[in-house]
Amino acid sequence: MSSLLLREFHQSLGGEFTEVNGAEVVRDYGDALAEHAALQAAAGVLDLSCRSRLCLTGADRHRFLNGQVTNNVKDLQPGEGCYAALVTAKGKLQSDLNIYCLPNELLLDFEPGFSGTVAGRFEKFIIADNVQVVDAAPHYGLLSVQGPQADKVVSQLNLNCPLPAKQLSFITMNDATLGEIYFANHARTGTSGFDLFVPNAALVAVLDKLIASAKSVGGRACGWQAFEWARIEAGIPRFGVDMDETNLAPEPGIEARAISYTKGCYIGQEVIARIRTYGQVAKSLCGLRLAENLKVLPRRGDKLWRGDKEIGYVTSAMVSPTLKSNIALAYVRREANQPGTELTLQTVEGISSGVIVELPFVRRTAD
Repeated sequence: MSSLLLREFHQSLGGEFTEVNGAEVVRDYGDALAEHAALQAAAGVLDLSCRSRLCLTGADRHRFLNGQVTNNVKDLQPGEGCYAALVTAKGKLQSDLNIYCLPNELLLDFEPGFSGTVAGRFEKFIIADNVQVVDAAPHYGLLSVQGPQADKVVSQLNLNCPLPAKQLSFITMNDATLGEIYFANHARTGTSGFDLFVPNAALVAVLDKLIASAKSVGGRACGWQAFEWARIEAGIPRFGVDMDETNLAPEPGIEARAISYTKGCYIGQEVIARIRTYGQVAKSLCGLRLAENLKVLPRRGDKLWRGDKEIGYVTSAMVSPTLKSNIALAYVRREANQPGTELTLQTVEGISSGVIVELPFVRRTAD
């Protein structure tokens, strides 16, 4: 397991740790429910330096990446970004990516533990291209402020310029002490949010300022547990959990954000275009309201049935602090995924019921 760079700092705040895809993260700071409440009503500050970060450099970087991912990269200008999927020739997911266009490089942010997979994919196809793949994690960490008061928290850093207004757009701040910091508009939990790519040497100073600022609006430092709860309530799928290499790119509901049907050719484009032209995918990610008397939440992969027909499977499940009920994300075949459809859940603990509901489970608005 790769250790968290700021482990001692988080320990001083009461942090307890866990592992995500081989990377260490803060699980919580002793009160995950209070941390979740901060993400819902105020602001939570997260150290997401566990996430993978790669940079593409070289004169051919835009053209190369545009031929690899599902969204339009070639037209991105410095300060702009997009969300995309990396898929195989058969249209199956290899990763999802947040892509940021810097003046001299493309910065990619994605799930922990997948740097080797993504870098290996790129290097396989770099032949005569002037493109280099560089691991940015040893140089830059990732901090995030999420929640309806996130803009107020980040503004207290005295950026001396407007915050980026468009999702995945960003600004650059050059500070004589802290170095070059990138502020990206990135709502990760269904309200508003900002990511900060910070030089490793400045992480403690910036994180300390963000936590103090969050406390001034009723927020706090938050761990992975609260972050996951907020993500699931918002109906946002996570690669490696709610979507993986067995899924076609349109199945998890990321199509509107991640796929361009006008950008031209890329690996897997023919399969994805054919799905759109000739019909829908056979299954898609749905929300599921589970029985209230469940003693044990379903595990990833537990089966769903309609009558005597297997109709889907669970990916994520939780007891929602907001709804005070059991909820899950699940893949359900299209003939049974309409809201209101009742299904049977089969787990090792027994049989129970569930009903399809619209996503997100919790609708939040930024102040």
